[in-house]
Formats: sequence, C-alpha cells, structure tokens
Amino acid sequence: MKGLKKRRRVQVILLAAGAMIASFAAFYIAAPDALQFFRSPSEVAEMEIDPDEVFRIGGLVEDGTLVRGEGATITFSVTDGGASIPVSYTGVLPDLFGEGEGMIGTGRYVEGVFQASEILARHDETYMPAEVIDALKEQGVYQEPNG
Repeated sequence: MKGLKKRRRVQVILLAAGAMIASFAAFYIAAPDALQFFRSPSEVAEMEIDPDEVFRIGGLVEDGTLVRGEGATITFSVTDGGASIPVSYTGVLPDLFGEGEGMIGTGRYVEGVFQASEILARHDETYMPAEVIDALKEQGVYQEPNG
C-alpha cells in the first residue's frame, strides 16, 4: 500500500510539472511580443543591442529635436537626462505627443537609431508611465508634474 501512495504522489508531481512546462511553452510561442523589455536611453547607449531585438524605450522627447519629414515620417530624440537616442517613426503620433513630454516607443535599435513601430504618449497632462518615472529619477531629472 505504501508503494502505491508513493508512486501516485510521484505521478501527480510529474504531471503537474509537465503541465506547467507546457503552459509556459504555449505562452512563449503565442505571445513573444508580450516579453518585451523596457530600456532607458542611458541603458541603450551603454549596451550593444541586436538589431532584431524588439524592446521598449522611454523618456522625455528632447526639446528642439522633433522634425516632421516628408509624409508621415517623424524624427526626434528621447532622453533620460543621461543619454539621448535618436528615434525615427512613420505614422500618426498621439495627440499629447510633444517636446518635453514623456513617451514610450516600441521598436528596434538599428545603426544608432531607434526605429519605432509604435509610439505611446501619456494620456493626460499629469500621467507618465512608471518605467519612465523610474528612469528619470535614476538620472536625477524627474520633476513632479504639479511642482
């Protein structure tokens, strides 16, 4: 009887481990874009990043760098106070996007330029994403919105 209980316990543990591995594998295969990393401009400037890697960058749009090109192409620089990274984006920008405002972009870092496929701006005049606030605080340039 003891041998049967022990064998059942081992079978249940192996079954649970197998189910957990299968669920993680299914999640990884189904949602690879959900596993994007956030990086500040300082981290991007210090690292060597594979051009095929998709990640998010966030900070403030640097004053005087927003240039609207021909068509829907826009270039600007994003900064966290420690480094500035040039960004290129083709598409329509959010209404609250502007110089000196917080933003997060999703894309790839290719040949020294972050090529964004998506740009997010804060949704009102007081909101800023937590990742951007943390990166700005780390650089010592964060200012409270109402202060």
